[in-house]
Amino acid sequence: MSILVLGGAGYIGSHTALELVKAGEDVVVADNLATGHIQAVPKGARFYQGDIHDKAFLDDLFTKEKIDAVIHFAAFSLVGESVTNPLKYYDNNLCGTKVLLDSMVEHHIDKIVFSSTAATYGEPENIPILETDRTLPTNPYGETKLAMEKMFYWTSKAHDLRYVSLRYFNACGADESGNIGEAHNPESHLIPLILQVPNGQRESISIFGTDYDTPDGTCIRDYIHVTDLAQAHILAVKYLREGNESNIFNLGNGVGYSVREVIETARKVTGHPIPEVETPKRAGDPARLVASSEKARKVLGWNPTHASLENIIGDAWKWHKNHPHGYED
Repeated sequence: MSILVLGGAGYIGSHTALELVKAGEDVVVADNLATGHIQAVPKGARFYQGDIHDKAFLDDLFTKEKIDAVIHFAAFSLVGESVTNPLKYYDNNLCGTKVLLDSMVEHHIDKIVFSSTAATYGEPENIPILETDRTLPTNPYGETKLAMEKMFYWTSKAHDLRYVSLRYFNACGADESGNIGEAHNPESHLIPLILQVPNGQRESISIFGTDYDTPDGTCIRDYIHVTDLAQAHILAVKYLREGNESNIFNLGNGVGYSVREVIETARKVTGHPIPEVETPKRAGDPARLVASSEKARKVLGWNPTHASLENIIGDAWKWHKNHPHGYED
């Protein structure tokens, strides 16, 4: 039986597909390549190009391949874009997932691991954030991801389907080989933006706000190495294969690092001074966003092994230094 990685040519999807191949799983990758890269699909995985809106494509795939479980990464994920173009996010994230579930139910595929987001929580009630905290998203991206979770919940009640939803913040780093990594256009994530400075692609990095109620005045965020994230998705499949009930887990390092700490670590890793420019706060940026992953550690047996910031930025730098233009290089 095979595992289908939807969106497996994207950043987190490709790293998960690679870890599955390394673990000896039979892996099928499907991606429409709208934001993914065929070069990121690991050797040893079978690739299908198609879209989750296309039920005929999914039905054909589920007929040709014996799929045991689905890992679902096929969603748009830019918070800012979701605010200016919400219907794009509702169409892709929600309508596409509805078509996927229609096909899964028809073909009796009963296990799905869903790449969700801590954006489902909105402004946090507690730090670190717990799975039981209220969900009140502050943007359409978080709203559509939460609606996808609800869709899995109600589908699981009506049909023989079990799901795991994984909520996390900032995926970062790259496979230690340096052969695959983060390649977004436009880039919006902090670590790749910082590393554009030593790569000669920008002159400085902007710090948005230096007067937050944090030790150094800059925002604190939870960063998680993409390989650790991939391992969590694989453990979630194992959890479902063992017959366990549907569940939701947070993933994070539980500590969080400030923007200044990330910049300082990048200076250390790259040996570059990385000039910074202080700019005003952005609306809607909470001071701290850190998730508790105690439940994932206890129930899934998840144990992140690449958690240090130096490790994360070191692996990211190996990728970006050798691939300054992503997969175009």
